[in-house]
Amino acid sequence: MKLGGRRGLVRSLREIRRVASTVVHQDRPLLVHIVPIRRCNLACAYCNEYDDHSPAVPTEEMFRRVDKLAELGTAVVTISGGEPVLHPELAQIIARIKQRGMVCTLITNGYLLVPDKIRELNSAQLDRLQISIDNVNPDDVSKKSLKVLDRKLRYLAELAEFEVNINSVVGAGVPNPEDALTIAKRAIELGFSATMGVIHDGSGHLTALSEREAAIFKAFQSLDPLSLTRWNDSFQTNLAAGKPNSWQCRAGGRYFYVCEDGLVHYCSQQRGYPGIPLAEYSLERLRHENRTAKACAPYCTIACVHQASALDEWRHDQAEGQYPGSPLVQLRTSKNGEAASV
Repeated sequence: MKLGGRRGLVRSLREIRRVASTVVHQDRPLLVHIVPIRRCNLACAYCNEYDDHSPAVPTEEMFRRVDKLAELGTAVVTISGGEPVLHPELAQIIARIKQRGMVCTLITNGYLLVPDKIRELNSAQLDRLQISIDNVNPDDVSKKSLKVLDRKLRYLAELAEFEVNINSVVGAGVPNPEDALTIAKRAIELGFSATMGVIHDGSGHLTALSEREAAIFKAFQSLDPLSLTRWNDSFQTNLAAGKPNSWQCRAGGRYFYVCEDGLVHYCSQQRGYPGIPLAEYSLERLRHENRTAKACAPYCTIACVHQASALDEWRHDQAEGQYPGSPLVQLRTSKNGEAASV
């Protein structure tokens, strides 16, 4: 759920106009995550989306992938990792996305956001940036703490010309759940938007929030009851109660994830299928995956996939079915505590 961030309203309206034509054409991707580098400068214990050695994807290859996404009619491209700010030519990649008429967002751990880097992102015309902050003080699980990152947040508040969202998490035995509320309040104080995620436990299971966690979640909801994203609130509320959601996941169609090898996957937690090169991804494939039911959907906590799918909920029902010639794949449940932020 999004809170605050009123200064981004004009930008958001501009993005809505860009997305509108994609909504009308149901076979175009609404949102694609793309990875320019798998390497990360941190090693958070819960994360399965990084390594400490991979090279950056060559910029010319990234340009080819961006151009393919534009060819498919993609509305929004989110750059993630690893830590994407480690890519030496990140600004050029952002600029290419913008030149091709797509909205560009960036997910980063925030450690490398010095003033010159923020100005570089401004010049590239980045639309929005998200940082996930896991705790107030660093611990053995995560160094993405408010204590470490607050200076970076102040840099962003002073310099950023793009919208900034700060995400925090609750659930799955997070040792200090009150930290999530502290982080959200600090984000709003600085003029940013804030989201709070409900996460799986270490075995990939979703359980209802404890009484203590539920109180924190409710307090977060009350921070901005008029938030524009409250229309999607039931998805997060069900997860908080440990209940499944009944929805049609459009992964592989309206949303998909492109890894550093240039392969298309349903999402960051279902890597391996369809697992074909983006260069070969076709309108036929988009249509097929858009209409294919996913077994992992009821307890999925990946809000960006849900949001990209929600606008097509009324269109048609989905059915089980593999793409012709594809091996049968058993979808796995997220095991890394992937956070939903609605």
